[in-house]
Amino acid sequence: MSTKLRLIILSFLQFFIWGSWLITIGAYWFQTKQWSGAQFGAIFSTMGIASIFMPSLMGIVADKWMNAEKLYGLLHILGGLVLLTIPFVADPGTFFWVILLNMIFYMPTLALSIAVSYSVLKREGYDVVKYYPPIRVWGTVGFIVAMWTVSLLGFEKSANQFYVAAAAAILLGLYSFTLPKCPPTAKDTPSRSLVDVLGLKSFALLRDTKMLTFFLFALLLGAALQLTNAYGDTFLHDFDKVPAYQDTFAVKYPAIIMSISQISETLFILAIPFFLRRFGIKQVMLFSMLAWVLRFGLLAYGTPDNPGIWLIVLSCIVYGMAFDFFNISGSLFVETQTASSIRASAQGLFMMMTNGFGAVLGSSVSGIVIEKYFTAADGITKDWHSIWLAFAAYALVIAVLFVVLFKHKHNPQQLEDTEPSEHLLSVEPA
Repeated sequence: MSTKLRLIILSFLQFFIWGSWLITIGAYWFQTKQWSGAQFGAIFSTMGIASIFMPSLMGIVADKWMNAEKLYGLLHILGGLVLLTIPFVADPGTFFWVILLNMIFYMPTLALSIAVSYSVLKREGYDVVKYYPPIRVWGTVGFIVAMWTVSLLGFEKSANQFYVAAAAAILLGLYSFTLPKCPPTAKDTPSRSLVDVLGLKSFALLRDTKMLTFFLFALLLGAALQLTNAYGDTFLHDFDKVPAYQDTFAVKYPAIIMSISQISETLFILAIPFFLRRFGIKQVMLFSMLAWVLRFGLLAYGTPDNPGIWLIVLSCIVYGMAFDFFNISGSLFVETQTASSIRASAQGLFMMMTNGFGAVLGSSVSGIVIEKYFTAADGITKDWHSIWLAFAAYALVIAVLFVVLFKHKHNPQQLEDTEPSEHLLSVEPA
C-alpha cells in the first residue's frame, strides 16, 4: 500500500468518526430522549472546552515522550471505548460528562493527524504543500460518507450512530499502530514552560488593537458555527410532526441534505485564492459574515417540500462560503500579521478563539436562549422560524460591527509573499 493511500485512509476515518454523530446528535437528544434545549447547548460546549487545552498538552507528549502515531492510536481507541458507553447513558447530566471525556480524547487527534501525515510525507521526500491537500480532502469525504451512512441506515435518531462512530474510532486506533514511526522530535530538548505549552505567549498580540478586534470577531464567528452544527439536523426532523411533510426526502434523510454543506465547503476552498487577490482579507471575511446571515435566514423560510426545500439547499451551499471564507482567510491574516517566532502559537490562539471559547459561548448561550424564548410550554415544540431569524440577526450585527471596528488595508503583495502555513491545510469540516 502506498504512503499516500495509507494517509488517505487515516484522513477518511479521522472525520468519519466525527461525521457519524456530530450533526445527528441533536436528533437523538431532542427526538428520542426529549431532553431540554438548555442542557443540549452544554453538550456542544464540550468540543470547545477540550479544544482549549488538550491539543497543546498532547502535542507536548508527542514532541517529547511518545511516538505521535502511537499516541494518536491510543487516543482514538480510548475515545472509541467512551463512545460505546453513550447508548447506556440515561440522564443529560451524565451525558455531558461522557461526551466531554470523548472530546478530551478526540480533539487532540485533529492536530496529531496533521503531525503524523506531515512527518510521514517529509520522511518519504514528498512536498507537503503539494501532496497534503489532496490527502486532506478525503477527510471531508469521510465526514460526508459518515452522515450518509447514519442517515441511510436510519440511525439519525438512534443510539446506533455512536456504535458506528466507536467502530470507526477503534479501527483507526488499531490501524495507527501500523503506520510508519513518528518518534518524538524534541526528546532531548529542555522542557518548555506551561506558558509555552499552552501558547500563552501569543496573548501579547491582544495588546494590538487590530489583532484584539480580529480575535474577538473570531470568537463571535466561532459561536455562529456551533449554532448550525447543533440545530440543523433536528430542525429538519421536527417537520416529521407535520403530516404534510412526513414522507418528504428531507425529513426521512435530513443528514443527507445537511451534507450538502460539507460538499459546498470543498468547492469554496478552491475559490478562496481568487477572492483574496481580488477583494482582500477584510472583504472576504465580511463575505463570510453575510453568508452566515443568508445561511440562517434561508433556513428560517425553508420547508421540506417544493419550493421550500430549495431554500434549505441554498442555505447549505452558502454554508461553504460562511465557514471557509472566515476560517481560512482568518488563518492567513494571522500568518501575515505575526512574527515568525510566535506564528504557531498565534494560530493556536486563533483556533482557541473559534473552536474553544467561541464554541463554548455559542453552544451554552444558544441552548439557554432557545429554551427560554423559543420553546413552547410543553418543553418540546420549538419556533424554528424565529430561532433562525434570531441567529440571522446575530450574524448581521456582527457583520455591521466588523465593517465599523476592524481596520485593515488590503495589500496584495503581502499575500503573494506568504507561504501557506500548516494550519491552512488543517481546517476541519464542521
